[in-house]
Amino acid sequence: MIFLRPQMKKVGRILSSKIGPPLWLLAELTYRCPLQCPYCSNPLEFAQIKNELSTEEWRSVLQQGRALGAAQLGFSGGEPLLRQDLEDLAAEARTLGYYSNLITSGMGLSYERVASLKASGLDHIQLSFQDSDKELNDQIAGSHKAFDKKLEMAQVVKDFDYPMVINFVLHKHNIDHIEPILDLCVRLGADYVELANVQYYGWGLHNRDDLMPSLEQLRHAEKVTQRYREQYKQKMQLIFVVPDYYETRPKGCMNGWGSVFLTVAPDGLALPCHSARDLPITFPDVRTSTLSDIWYGSPGFNQYRGDAWMSEPCRSCSEKEKDFGGCRCQAYLLTGEAGNTDPVCDKSPHHHIIQAAVRKAQVCDKDVVPLLFRNTKNSRDLGVR
Repeated sequence: MIFLRPQMKKVGRILSSKIGPPLWLLAELTYRCPLQCPYCSNPLEFAQIKNELSTEEWRSVLQQGRALGAAQLGFSGGEPLLRQDLEDLAAEARTLGYYSNLITSGMGLSYERVASLKASGLDHIQLSFQDSDKELNDQIAGSHKAFDKKLEMAQVVKDFDYPMVINFVLHKHNIDHIEPILDLCVRLGADYVELANVQYYGWGLHNRDDLMPSLEQLRHAEKVTQRYREQYKQKMQLIFVVPDYYETRPKGCMNGWGSVFLTVAPDGLALPCHSARDLPITFPDVRTSTLSDIWYGSPGFNQYRGDAWMSEPCRSCSEKEKDFGGCRCQAYLLTGEAGNTDPVCDKSPHHHIIQAAVRKAQVCDKDVVPLLFRNTKNSRDLGVR
């Protein structure tokens, strides 16, 4: 599963010493998935992470999250539909007063399942596609039935009067199909479309050299998207998420560490973001700690709050209240030190790492390692850190 950061208002209290409540709870119900997307943000060693939370344990997480102040809830994975208790959890979310969102590939959906989720009180379904072309969609997904199933389920979602929210993850192999992708969205009656270029974590980072589009590809896709945005502005909202490797300033990741988002992984690990388990930090477990203690008091969640942890150039930078030093996971994965400035920033002494990756994307490199698809065998072969 690739997780897409919800579009939220900037909250200007990140660098304050006062810790506010989480607003978003992401429930990663399982890392299991019938698809094999090579850009998935799940950990490379997902097959080694077992012992999923039970239904009652998830109920407790939802109750504690709502008591903390979380108002929006995402059911994610892997593929959350593989959890047979999803309807029970959606009903619990409705009782508690969450606005709940299912982030799904559509595999495992059916007319009956959508009807059941609707009756349970689920508010929102976000359906992902890999491409507008059946052959490439199914090749990337690793399933010859994926595209037809997604088309069928898009219509069912529409029939149950859900907002039609579609996500395409863009990369080198499909970004040139931007026009047929958007034409498909129009035909499906999409209300919201997120065109999210791969963000390079998990399997996406492992496959980065074979996924990153060139600058020319990116500019063309942006130009086409803007044309469709103007043409269909009364019918369809288009969001184009640029890969931050092509920026000179890092994204304000998750609106600041431990500020807005609280993620609970399938095995109960509580994280400030869905990629944070890659960091050399001991994060707490919801089975042994309350969410309140985790959010306000755990060392892991307090590690990068505020700005006392920052080194130069972030510490004296006038933009630190906008980007908070960038992404801690990206800093660690690319420089080996989570406290470093995100190397996307052109002020970073490690910016050359990003520049080298971008240069490599501009040429057709015959030495690029072929895509490694996300599946249990590949996960085991890669081993555990």
